[in-house]
Amino acid sequence: MTTYFKRLREVVLERGPLCVGIDPHPSLLQAWGLPLSAQGAEKCARHVVNVLGEKVAAFKPQSAFFERYGSAGIAALERVIADIGPTGAMCILDAKRGDIGSTMEAYADAYLTDGSPLAADAITLSPYLGFGSLLPAIERAQKFERGVYILARTSNPEGASVQLALNEEGSVVQNIIDAATEFNRQSRQKAVGLVVGGTHTTLGCDLSDFNGSILVPGIGFQGGRMEDLPKLFGDAVEQVLAVVGRGVLSVGPDSQALRAKVAKLLG
Repeated sequence: MTTYFKRLREVVLERGPLCVGIDPHPSLLQAWGLPLSAQGAEKCARHVVNVLGEKVAAFKPQSAFFERYGSAGIAALERVIADIGPTGAMCILDAKRGDIGSTMEAYADAYLTDGSPLAADAITLSPYLGFGSLLPAIERAQKFERGVYILARTSNPEGASVQLALNEEGSVVQNIIDAATEFNRQSRQKAVGLVVGGTHTTLGCDLSDFNGSILVPGIGFQGGRMEDLPKLFGDAVEQVLAVVGRGVLSVGPDSQALRAKVAKLLG
């Protein structure tokens, strides 16, 4: 097995820098004629993986849309994760976990340890209990050659009040970026990625030295556009993995329409 960063780079070179968000919103399930249940969410998600699994570089299942259905939803999510592996696409589980001590270790074991039914290739994490609180997850990611994506400059406008806040060392978001960059420099695995939204006119942070993967949500329904990414990210655009969720899923469940939408996005 090779590192997450290397596996991701290889599949992006082959298929292009697109990650399909698997977000089975109630409105989407209704549009697809599916029940608002764990079974409906599972049928939607597994159909998307079956149709697009060999076409895209990655999928990003949103854990919350499965958790809402309790244990049946978690079991459905486990099967979706299992389906993604054989397609060759990366599975980035969007769970935004963040805690301290033994609780963070438990999350890391659940999502980043070989043998766990919820283990993904990478997971999203929140650093707002302090970057150091994420070390158990980063250490698991390195040990098992997986990845983490740390929330930095998120796509929602409300995030700016926290992320662009200044302290004696600069902005909060820049501190996160710099800590991730240094960790990747020391470890050389480049297991630490960042989440940076594609909805902004300017990022308000400096990514020029960052040395990992950049997950970019907000493309499509939130207003971000694929064609704006080179200007927004500059030289760092080569590290970008763009996320489109509802913008892809809304054309389904027709398989041909789903594939055509992906082909258009990859242009």
